[in-house]
Amino acid sequence: MNNLKMHFEIDQTKKAQQIKKKIFKKYKNYSLKIAHVIVVLGGDGFMLQALKKYNKYKKPFYGMNKGSFGFLMNKFKLDNIEKYIQKSNITSISPLEVKVVNSKKSLKAFAINEVSLLRQSKQTASLKIMSGKKVIIKRLVADGVLVSTPAGSTAYNLSVHGPILSLNSKKMAITPISPFRPRRWRGKILPFKSKIKITNLNIKKRPVSAVIDNQEVRHIKTVIVKINNNIKFELLYDKNNSLTKKIKVEQIRNQTK
Repeated sequence: MNNLKMHFEIDQTKKAQQIKKKIFKKYKNYSLKIAHVIVVLGGDGFMLQALKKYNKYKKPFYGMNKGSFGFLMNKFKLDNIEKYIQKSNITSISPLEVKVVNSKKSLKAFAINEVSLLRQSKQTASLKIMSGKKVIIKRLVADGVLVSTPAGSTAYNLSVHGPILSLNSKKMAITPISPFRPRRWRGKILPFKSKIKITNLNIKKRPVSAVIDNQEVRHIKTVIVKINNNIKFELLYDKNNSLTKKIKVEQIRNQTK
């Protein structure tokens, strides 16, 4: 594409802001409406925010890492950004649609990586997990549990010893966080079509919060999770830096530990 029009979204962190003047000196920052692509400078957290905030413009996202790990990002480069974008490959991912209910409200949100249920007090959480009408686990006593997408399976999910899912697996992972009863339960992998319901069995004594990527709702009663295939986020990756390749690398690393 000739005359590629880029819109830059730059995080407020010191690392990202240090490069801002150089970027705008070298490239024109087009408006979101007329840009062909949204270029995100920051870390994974900032990319998640940008995806949710600007996906309504139906533009692909090209991330450049100015954070820490940068799993969702490409390496930062100042020169020939247009060239890298034009040669990049598209990865399309769908988010989790999450409905959270507590004593005050019912909230619907979307998670690209995962939704985590975490205990709010010294008491462990007491949770019931269902898939449709089937009981997955009648009572899980743990620090919490999370439901992860394939894209998010190498994030928090991996840190709590959950399975790594390939992008084309069409699966979700349910992973316990420090399970106490049953101690040996390692979670479950379910197909995309599944509708997962997690219920707090003891709201007063064992309060639980739900964290949807980076959004928190406290004192939850129930959380319902499913994949929304009607929503697609398009991410651009350099040829040797695809999200699929990154997931495979993490799978290999995890197997050799």
